[in-house]
Amino acid sequence: MTDLLTANDRPGAYPASWYAATVDLPQPRPALSGEIRADVCVVGAGYTGLSAALHLAQRGLRVVVLEASRAGFGASGRNGGQLGSGQRVGQRELERLIGRPGARRLWELGEEAKGLVRHLVAAHGIDCHLRPGIAHLGHSDAERAEIHEEATYLAAEYGYDRIETLDAEAGHALCPSPVYRGGALDMGAAHLHPLAFALGLARAAEAAGARICENSRVVEVMEGPEPAVRTAQGLVRADHVILAGNGYLGGLNRQIAARVMPINNFVVATEPLGDRAAEVLTRDVGVADTKFVVNYFRLSHDGRLLFGGGESYGYRFPADIAALVRRPMLKVFPQLSDVRIEHAWGGTLAITMRRLPYLARVAPRVLSASGYSGHGLGLATLSGRLMADAVAGEAEGFDAMAAIPTVPFPGGTALRSPLLVLAMSWYALRDRLGV
Repeated sequence: MTDLLTANDRPGAYPASWYAATVDLPQPRPALSGEIRADVCVVGAGYTGLSAALHLAQRGLRVVVLEASRAGFGASGRNGGQLGSGQRVGQRELERLIGRPGARRLWELGEEAKGLVRHLVAAHGIDCHLRPGIAHLGHSDAERAEIHEEATYLAAEYGYDRIETLDAEAGHALCPSPVYRGGALDMGAAHLHPLAFALGLARAAEAAGARICENSRVVEVMEGPEPAVRTAQGLVRADHVILAGNGYLGGLNRQIAARVMPINNFVVATEPLGDRAAEVLTRDVGVADTKFVVNYFRLSHDGRLLFGGGESYGYRFPADIAALVRRPMLKVFPQLSDVRIEHAWGGTLAITMRRLPYLARVAPRVLSASGYSGHGLGLATLSGRLMADAVAGEAEGFDAMAAIPTVPFPGGTALRSPLLVLAMSWYALRDRLGV
């Protein structure tokens, strides 16, 4: 079976990306060696695991984080950097799925997630270019109307007044692309440099007393009243275990594997645009559109277009990521046909059937959070804190997220990928046909 950790990346190294090229990458931390004792062992050093480690350490607990590669190596260091409001699913759909009270609590947790990211950036002096504003743009008048209806509903029913609706003219004034017909601009959402944020969380967790062991791949999680976590080099015995591997968790837990599936997404960074940046965006905000395979983009702090688009559902990335992403990029911005792409990279995230995160007590003293479905910057950071709270006996927030109804992928782990490819290919075809 193909190994996700090594299929596309060099073991123990950050992937080449514009993000990695624009931060000071730390020296590798020592791997776990021998047997040690901790109050909590955290598996995975992305946003979820680092946030859990930070908040646990701040409570005075002994925390060991086991990371198979480097802190922020996975989706946390490669994503589009968009800090969205609410959940991946709209509020009216959530209300139909779980009822008004549950949907309202999830909205509150979504707002809490954004606030937590902002707090952590400020409290720990994380220089990650945090800026307000995410626009949601539609490809048709009907899609624009639907976006406006959701904004009106949020204002009326949830008191959320941070969204400015955009007609076709206002949308074009913000984003001079010929394919969009307006939408909305959420100034309560934000965008940032995702790898810089992850590295800042790692430094903050260590400063609080957590120990991060890199190049320490977990090979077994031993459940029971006294759980333990084994790597090739050592063993951690702990009172509690937190599974925070998301798309890279692999087969460490079958319950999670049945409900959380890794997929790949891709991003490019153009050459600096200079004065031509106004051909992309006239304000420093991020954008996500209404395609099923979402196009998302923003301008970097050095004036490049960062554009994400395209997905794959196998293990390996395509040979030419730049060519793959250039196609949707030029559909959105045909005026940039002469602009060079200087960086291109892929990342593995994780989705669930309903595009809502999967939080669960998968065994006594073992908690897990994953499956953020492209909405993980805020929700992963919050989920880490919610698991820290639950370990400390304050489980209300964790239980609210864990109450989201989840279903396994059809066919289990053996057939979920082929079936998903068929479904995703159908939706991708609808995108191309404009259906």
